[in-house]
Amino acid sequence: MAYYSIFPEKDSTIYSNPDRDTLNTGIDEILELVKEKGDNDNKYYPSRILLQFNNSEINNIISNKIIGNFSASLELFTTEHKNLAQIQNVEVFALSQSWEEGTGRYSNLPTSSNGCSWIYRDNSTNKTEWITSNFAAGSTGSIATTLLTQGGGVWYTGSAFSSTQQFTNANNLDLNLNVTSIIQKFSASIFLSQTYPTGIINNGFIIKYSDTIETDTSSSKGTLSYFSVDTHTIFPPKLTFKWDDSIHNLQSSAKTSGELNVSLYRNKEEYNINEEATFRLNVRDKYPNRTFVTSSNYLDVSYFTTASYYSIRDAHTEEIVIPFDDEFTKLSADSDGMHFKLFMNGLQPERYYRLLFKHINNDGTEIFDNDYHFKVVR
Repeated sequence: MAYYSIFPEKDSTIYSNPDRDTLNTGIDEILELVKEKGDNDNKYYPSRILLQFNNSEINNIISNKIIGNFSASLELFTTEHKNLAQIQNVEVFALSQSWEEGTGRYSNLPTSSNGCSWIYRDNSTNKTEWITSNFAAGSTGSIATTLLTQGGGVWYTGSAFSSTQQFTNANNLDLNLNVTSIIQKFSASIFLSQTYPTGIINNGFIIKYSDTIETDTSSSKGTLSYFSVDTHTIFPPKLTFKWDDSIHNLQSSAKTSGELNVSLYRNKEEYNINEEATFRLNVRDKYPNRTFVTSSNYLDVSYFTTASYYSIRDAHTEEIVIPFDDEFTKLSADSDGMHFKLFMNGLQPERYYRLLFKHINNDGTEIFDNDYHFKVVR
């Protein structure tokens, strides 16, 4: 029943266009996959995206939070896209070389080169170039054509070190890439000091078009634009860990039919960003049977079935922050009723959020959306 998100410690877009192959964009608010047309020729030059998440945060989640198996997804949120081809293919790989973020912007004049670029992985002063040949075992890089500038990162190959996503221009264009196997490789290096191929150092991720698209210098696929960690919106990239720590052994006492009322209790309405909050639900019959007892039947503890889940939305934008997930947002049950845990530091501070609940029983599926709000503060 757990979602836990962390945000990048650095990200950047690097460009192969000869006019920008030493350009650093470390603090741009936008990350983009684009094939730019050269100013002095008719070639189209691809860009790539670099991101890295903090080792200590990954270590903390895996060693102190996660129970059992987990899934990890790399998520980027769409901004304005332009002139997109009908089908888009995007790939992510684990980087095999370190890099510096820098403080440049695409629009800087003169251009800033105090961080990574297509040619350099540090800056244009030290000029440490990305390897472009004689790659180490299990890795590759640069670009598979002599028609374009060599460089652009070095990464591990193979299914355990990569993930792909395909979508059409009519789809939701947010990126949601399954990087579980890559995170497992990072963790093997962190905890077990394992080396390739069992473990790899966390140098972050590289996101790119497929080789077929990148090496086609005659056409563009449009521009895929995403918010960066430097955005002033609520949509920075994030690495989300998901696992099931729900416990519900009270199915025999669950409400398998009938109309129900649901309310929250022990809800503080305002939570610090570092809190791990437990939300509790009061479930009861909407029309309880009349009985003669010495205490109110509204105090009786009742339960949803094991097919019950929570979801979170931004209260202002209606953006789904955590979806109903049949595997990872299950509600738990104990002697005090239904409950679930929420990690606040995966949410944006100074925002209001709304809780929704889904319950499936013999009568079908019902969504409970009764303005259950809370705020996350610094």
